[in-house]
Amino acid sequence: MDRTQQLDFWLQQVLDQPFTLTTASADASFRRYFRVHLPTLTLIAMDAPPPQEDCRPFVRVAEQLLAAGLNVPKIVAQDVTQGFLLLSDLGNDTYLSQLNRGNAKALYGDACQALIKMQLATQADALPAYDSALLMRELQLFPEWYVSKHLGQTLSAEQQAVMDKTFALLIGNILQQPQVTVHRDYHSRNLMVTPDNNPGVLDFQDAVIGAITYDLVSLFKDAYIRWDEEDLMDWVVRYWQSAKKADLPVSADFGEFYKDFEWMGVQRHIKVLGIFARLYHRDGKEGYLKDMPLVMQYLQAACERYVELRPFLRLLLALEKAV
Repeated sequence: MDRTQQLDFWLQQVLDQPFTLTTASADASFRRYFRVHLPTLTLIAMDAPPPQEDCRPFVRVAEQLLAAGLNVPKIVAQDVTQGFLLLSDLGNDTYLSQLNRGNAKALYGDACQALIKMQLATQADALPAYDSALLMRELQLFPEWYVSKHLGQTLSAEQQAVMDKTFALLIGNILQQPQVTVHRDYHSRNLMVTPDNNPGVLDFQDAVIGAITYDLVSLFKDAYIRWDEEDLMDWVVRYWQSAKKADLPVSADFGEFYKDFEWMGVQRHIKVLGIFARLYHRDGKEGYLKDMPLVMQYLQAACERYVELRPFLRLLLALEKAV
């Protein structure tokens, strides 16, 4: 029996009424999502094959975010042994599909308020720490998958030293930032436009306790949608003002906060280039290749602005030139 048949059989037992299944979405992992059509409503079935995925973090984080007042899928039924969850349906309207110049301020305002709610509800020991080991593992995806596999390049000893120094600088900055609940993929594909308690929030199972700027980077330096720098700066200022009012531990100086935001972005974009390269070369998901240039633009622009990061910018430009 294949996974879809197993899921169908499980749903028959759980629902005890007629239903049909259609594909809802697949993500960058092994998880798949199906829309379950019932006579009076729709639900979402998650298929997370146990050898590769674990449903339990999703269940645990969903409970925490629901308690914090966020609009996340409610768990209708679960079988974590088989890797199946049945969830409430937050609809089809992703931020990515709905955002435009006319509604961006309002939609991003809602997303920032939900983010602040999540950060205020931080419980120090409730989630894994986004520690130096995890940050470094993520950064190492860049030399392994982007430089070596994607570009076919080998770093010289001098380039390796520049990269090592840059990674150490980034990790040092990130670990000294205030630590809060971090979604880790808080962007336009995982936020849903909903009529009540907007936005709906998905794909939160990898949540950790980490730097307060991380989810803001995911939101505004989004790999899938680009905004003018002035808009981006305005939205970040608005978040910072709201976060201060809510007594979140953001820096009292916006310049310091923005530097932290930018340096967090450098770490995230180095990682994302490695992940997108891995998704293509290992998993055959070529759709992510078209998103690489925007991620690289974010990365190069941030490195240009800080003298400590300019050696890494020169490394990036040299790699680009050598291809």
